[in-house]
Amino acid sequence: MTTLTARPGPPATRRRPRDERPAWEEKPTAAGQAAKGVTILVVLAVVLVPLYAIVLTSFSTQASINIAGGLVLVPHGLTVEAYHQIFTNQLVLHSLLVSTGVTVVGTAVSMVVTVLCSYGLSRPGSYGHRTILMTLVVTMFFSGGIVPTFLLVSTLGGYGQYWSLILPSAVSVFNILVMRAFFASTTPELIDAARMDGAGEWRILWRVVLPTSRAVTAVIALFYAVGYWNSFFNALLYLPDNGKWPMQMVIYTYTLQANSLPGSGVTNTGVYAGHQQIAALSLQMAVVSLTLLPIVVVYPFVQRHFTKGMLLGAIKG
Repeated sequence: MTTLTARPGPPATRRRPRDERPAWEEKPTAAGQAAKGVTILVVLAVVLVPLYAIVLTSFSTQASINIAGGLVLVPHGLTVEAYHQIFTNQLVLHSLLVSTGVTVVGTAVSMVVTVLCSYGLSRPGSYGHRTILMTLVVTMFFSGGIVPTFLLVSTLGGYGQYWSLILPSAVSVFNILVMRAFFASTTPELIDAARMDGAGEWRILWRVVLPTSRAVTAVIALFYAVGYWNSFFNALLYLPDNGKWPMQMVIYTYTLQANSLPGSGVTNTGVYAGHQQIAALSLQMAVVSLTLLPIVVVYPFVQRHFTKGMLLGAIKG
C-alpha cells in the first residue's frame, strides 16, 4: 500500500475581513475632524480678515482710522465719501475703462495665439513643430532683458500706445505647453472620424478639440485675464501719460507711494467733505476694493472649470 503525501501548497495569505477598509477610507476620529476644522478656519481667517479690513477701512471715517491706528477691524463710523470721490474722479474712472479694455482685448489675443500655437505643436506631422517647440522652451529660461524689450517696443512705435500693454506679454510659453499637452491627449479616434467626414484642421480644432478641452481653456483664459488685470509694469515702462494709466498703475502710484489722487483734494492728512473728513487711507483702500471687485465677481463662474482643469492636469500628466 502506498501512502499519498500532500504537496506543500503556497503559503497561506491573510485575507482581509470584509469590514476592514484601507486607512484612507476609515472614518476620521473626532480629533482629526477637529484639527481639519481648525486648519480650515485659520486659512479662512488669513484670507478673509485682510479683505474685511480693506473693505471696512474704505467705508471708515478719519476718526475711526485714528482710533484703530491704521486698518479698521471694528467699525466706529461709516461713510461712502471715499467712493463718491472715486466715481467723480475722471482719472480713476478712465483707468477702470483702460484696465477693462486691456483685459478683454489682451485675453482674446492671448487665447487666439495660444490655442493656434498649441494645436499646431500638438500635431505630430506639423511642419517644424519640434524646432519651434524647443525654441519656445529656450525662451522660458533665457530672455533678452528689459532694456532690449523696451528698445524694440519703442522702435515699433509702442511707447505711449495702449498696445504696448498687450503685445509684449501676449504669449506665455508655460500656458502653451499646458494646452499642447491637453490637445495631444485628445482621443485619436475622434479626430480620425472627423477627417473621414471631410473635416479640415480648422473644423477639427473648433468642433472636436476645443469642446473636449473646455476646462483647460477656461483655466488658461482665467490666468491671462488675471495677469492683464493685475499688470502695471508695462504701463510703468511704456505709458508716461497718467491719463492712459490702467487701474493697477493708479494704485501703485497713489496708494503704495502714498501720493494724493489728482482732482480729489485728498492729501495725506485727509480733506473735509461737508462735516466729515475723508481719510487718505480710506480713499486708498476704496481704490483697492474697487480693483478686487471684478475678480471676486468673475471667479465663481469659472471655478467649476478651474477645478476640473487642475484635476485633469494632475491626472493626464
